[in-house]
Amino acid sequence: MKPLAWITGAGGLIGQEILRTASQYDLPWQPRAIKRSVVDLRDLRAVESLFRKEQPKLLIHGAAISRTPACEANPALAREVNVEVTRVLADLAQKIPMVFLSTDLVFDGEKGNYVEEDTPNPLQVYGQTKLEAEKILQHHPEHTIIRISLTGGTSKTGDRGFNEELKNIWRAGRALDLFTDEYRCPMAAETPAKAIWELALKKARGIYHLNGAEKLSRFEMGQLIAARHPELNPKIVAGSRKSYKGAPRPADTSFNCAKIERLLSFKIPKLSEWLKENPASSF
Repeated sequence: MKPLAWITGAGGLIGQEILRTASQYDLPWQPRAIKRSVVDLRDLRAVESLFRKEQPKLLIHGAAISRTPACEANPALAREVNVEVTRVLADLAQKIPMVFLSTDLVFDGEKGNYVEEDTPNPLQVYGQTKLEAEKILQHHPEHTIIRISLTGGTSKTGDRGFNEELKNIWRAGRALDLFTDEYRCPMAAETPAKAIWELALKKARGIYHLNGAEKLSRFEMGQLIAARHPELNPKIVAGSRKSYKGAPRPADTSFNCAKIERLLSFKIPKLSEWLKENPASSF
């Protein structure tokens, strides 16, 4: 039997892609899906007991409260899940490699094209908790931090990918107000999943930036998804982040991905190109 690779958040969009893409690689580990049905990560004693019992040799930590509105509504819960759970896992995993998924929202979006050495300045609770968790990970002797952007795909619950959120709103017959002045670099969830395995196999350490190879406004993203689903009668209204009344929103959190590109066996795709190459996808 191969030693285990724990994958937290395995029920989420990226987690399920990590499990699916594992078969594409000759891994020295057996992937182990850590879902809530296996152990509640907030039950720290149960987590420690299971870790001691199974003794994984790799930990991929993707579990988080990642929806910005949920984090803003309950910052204490966001900090418990995103920071304190990470602290416990990092302590347990001191003698094995640990891969941590962070976010482009650790940056304030004032300049875009961020490199790993740029100074983070999160504007929202989600980004703040992820940055706190990053600082914990940086004390781990074998840490790998991968900051990612928006991901899309087809999740088991039908509401994890940014594309699924758009489609669900259109199914409800509502129009979408999408900003023309807020930019991200979205990608299919398989891209970070494959990158995680490749960095783990190469024993890459430190911080890496990964996003799609195409910077798009929220409005442009909506247009791409709408074009694939005319059956939903999608309605989009051009809006501006300047009129948004909620938590501050970064204007441009795009990454420079040169560092990670040197290690990957594949070219990071543009979302528009990926969609053309995968016409049968329900993305």
